[in-house]
Amino acid sequence: MTIADVLRRKGAEIETTAPAASLTDAIAQLGARRIGALPVMSDDGVVGMFSERDVIFALRDHGPDVLSWSVERIMTSPVVTVGPDHDVLAALGLMTDRRIRHLPVCDGGQLVGIVSIGDLVKHRLERIEAEAAAMRSYIQSA
Repeated sequence: MTIADVLRRKGAEIETTAPAASLTDAIAQLGARRIGALPVMSDDGVVGMFSERDVIFALRDHGPDVLSWSVERIMTSPVVTVGPDHDVLAALGLMTDRRIRHLPVCDGGQLVGIVSIGDLVKHRLERIEAEAAAMRSYIQSA
């Protein structure tokens, strides 16, 4: 099972933001799309991740004035990425070790998708259920 398998089922629609975007605009984008993070893109590709956690920590540390700041002031950088051929279980391990919930997927330096820990767990559970159903069917037919 690879990240490409997950993206095929999930779809590769990607919402992004720019480093100079205001936090207010980026937060509105998160809320409108009901998502937890946005890859931050520049001409050089993915330069960071902006997440709801970044907002919470910035508000805790600096107060409501952060809402006028740009995304680049609080984004997580450098960003951890994976390729489409990356193994799902390895990606889950990476996310657990790094304590991150979103992974941009890059191929040849181009952003081709993003997966969340929820996407990977869902994909893994569906595979386990399919394998269990196939095993039950095999046992019942024997």
